[in-house]
Amino acid sequence: MTRLVIKRLVISIVTMWAVTVMVFIGTEILPGDVAQAILGQSATPETLAGLRSQLGLDRPAYVRYLSWLGGFTKGDLGTSLSGGTPISGLIKERLGNTLLLAGITASVAVPLALLIGSLAAMFPGSILDRTVSVTTLYLVAMPDFLIASVLVLIFAVELGWLPAISYMSASASWGRMLSSIAMPVATLSFAITAQMARMTRATILNIMDSPYIEMALLKGVSRRRIIFKHATVNVIGPIANVIALNLTFLIGGVVIVETIFAYPGMAKLIVDAVSTRDYPVVQSCALIFCFAYVLFMLAADIIAIIANPKLWHPR
Repeated sequence: MTRLVIKRLVISIVTMWAVTVMVFIGTEILPGDVAQAILGQSATPETLAGLRSQLGLDRPAYVRYLSWLGGFTKGDLGTSLSGGTPISGLIKERLGNTLLLAGITASVAVPLALLIGSLAAMFPGSILDRTVSVTTLYLVAMPDFLIASVLVLIFAVELGWLPAISYMSASASWGRMLSSIAMPVATLSFAITAQMARMTRATILNIMDSPYIEMALLKGVSRRRIIFKHATVNVIGPIANVIALNLTFLIGGVVIVETIFAYPGMAKLIVDAVSTRDYPVVQSCALIFCFAYVLFMLAADIIAIIANPKLWHPR
C-alpha cells in the first residue's frame, strides 16, 4: 500500500512539471503582442521594442520559462503586464470567491447526488429509478448557459427575487452574499448533481453484480443493508474519483457561469487576462487550475488505495 501511494505521489509531481511546460508553451503560441496591446496601434517600433525589453519579452523562451518556474516555486507569481500589480494580489481575492462558490455548490450537490444515486440503485427498474435516470440524463445534456439563462429569466426578470449580477463585496451581509450567489450555485448544482448521481447509481449497481453480493441476497439480507453496509466499502474508490472530477470542474470549469453572472472569480480573471494578452496572469491561473485537478485526483487515488479491502487483507 505504501509503495502504491509513493508511486502516485511521484506520478503527480512529474505530471505537475509537465503541466508547467505545456502551460508555458500554450501561452507562448497565443496570437497577439503584449506590448502592442498595452501601447495601442499607434505605438512606434522603437517604443514597442523598449517595452518588450522592459517586460523581459525579448529574452529567449527557455530563460523566461526557468525564471517564471523558479519564481512560482518560491511563491512569486510575478507582475501583471497590463496593470503592473502583483499577480498574487489579483488571484487572492478571485480565488477566495471561486472557492466560496465551489464550496457551497459541493456542500449541496455531493450529499444530494449520493443520496439520489443510492436510492435509485436500491430500487433498480422502479418508477423512482426510471425518473432519476431520465431526469439526470436531461440535466447532464443541458448546457450550463441554458440553465443559467432560464434561472435569470425566472428569478431575476419575472419574479425579481434574486439579482442577475453576482456582485461580491467585503462589506456585504451574509444574506446579500447568499442571494448574489444563489443562481450560480443552482446552475452548477444541477449539472454536477445529475452527473454524480448517475455515476453513483452505475457504480453501486456494478458492485451489486458481484458474487459476494449475490450470496448475501440469497441469504436473505435486505438490499438496503447490502448497499449501505457491504457495498459501501467497494464503491468508495470509484465514487471518490467521480467527486474529485466534479470538484476540479468547480474550480476551473466555471467560465461560462462566472461570465454570465459577472461573478468575480478565477475563471473570469483568466478570460479577462486572455483578452488583454496578460500572459503571466494566464499562466498563473492555468497552473492553479491544473494543480487543483492533479491534487484532487491524487487525493481520490489515495482514498481508493486505502479503502481497497484487497490491500488490507492480501491473500
